[in-house]
Amino acid sequence: MTWMDRLSLFSHLDFAAIGLIYATWAFIGWRIENPGSKRPSVSMLMAEYRREWMRQMVTRNPRIFDSQTLATLRESTSFFASATMIAIGGVLASVANGERLMGLANQITLETDPAIVWEIKMLVVLTFLINAFLKFVWSNRLFGYCAVLMAAVPNDPEDGRCQPRAAKAATINITAARSFNRGLRSIYFAMGASAWLLGPEALIAATVITFAVLWRREFTSQSRAALLDTTDRTSV
Repeated sequence: MTWMDRLSLFSHLDFAAIGLIYATWAFIGWRIENPGSKRPSVSMLMAEYRREWMRQMVTRNPRIFDSQTLATLRESTSFFASATMIAIGGVLASVANGERLMGLANQITLETDPAIVWEIKMLVVLTFLINAFLKFVWSNRLFGYCAVLMAAVPNDPEDGRCQPRAAKAATINITAARSFNRGLRSIYFAMGASAWLLGPEALIAATVITFAVLWRREFTSQSRAALLDTTDRTSV
């Protein structure tokens, strides 16, 4: 069976649904990382607090709190990377055992599509999971770089190297958090992509729901309102 024959097994609605989920994934990521100045996202608000964290670290003595906080962030990236790797293994196992996957999927949808259809659908989920894994691994490494930069900040707050190095640590910290957030978004969309097993209509609905959830959490959530509260901020 050629690739053209395989593609002919999918309807125009299938192609529209898969195009929608990838376009939505790209758009929401871009919008979160490039919001308008009048409506910042939670991620952008947190980036400012990360810069303030590094500024406060310069005068904090000892800096045990900072090291523990960073260690917690690295543990989170390690956990999600490990969990994503397990999920990737599960998807690969299901694709390798196409007959069993086809039998299960046909029971759910009451359709008799060939195994290749279900394998391709699972491969879409796999692309999101692989992207998430790569983002988590890179985030973990960047947090490691941040730890080294934080350790390189002199203990004397009056030292002229303190603020420049703290600023570098803040930049790396923000970059690591951005990569971590990208990994989380990929997991959201991987879960949404699994709805394709139920048909293109289900995939479209799952994409819309995933977009709505991410939009709400970044732009209309209570946590965002708390971050926007300026009563406790002077220099942030």
